[in-house]
Amino acid sequence: MSPIQIIFLVIVTIPFIEIYLLLQIGGIVGVFPTILLVVGTAILGAGLLRQQGMATWSRLQENLAKGQLPAYEMIEGPILLVGGALLLTPGFFTDVIGFSCLIPSMRRKIAQYIIEKRLGAEAGVQHPSSPKEPDVIEGEFRKED
Repeated sequence: MSPIQIIFLVIVTIPFIEIYLLLQIGGIVGVFPTILLVVGTAILGAGLLRQQGMATWSRLQENLAKGQLPAYEMIEGPILLVGGALLLTPGFFTDVIGFSCLIPSMRRKIAQYIIEKRLGAEAGVQHPSSPKEPDVIEGEFRKED
């Protein structure tokens, strides 16, 4: 399947999944609790998005101050953006995916996959657990005429 066909399939399928889940949960707990759950997850998601976004932003600034490439943080930013958009979309299926984007360990694994598998080793990105070796050679210089 081409990427366009996959995107089309996802865009068509997700609303059906959401409607099904809303009807099932609404039948179990009732209409008003279902509405409160949808609104509550959006509010909770917005708070978590703000917290995780600020933490990612501070890590990005720390890495820049150290002179390191903030590759993971640059990938985690769009993942957080997608997660926030999914949490603001009414429904339980998108909320599960959105919350999974806000979990730091899950987000780190997604970013690691994108960097290592999609961008490849030619990007020259090191894993954050392995310290970067400095490009400095210690020594003395003396000019003799």
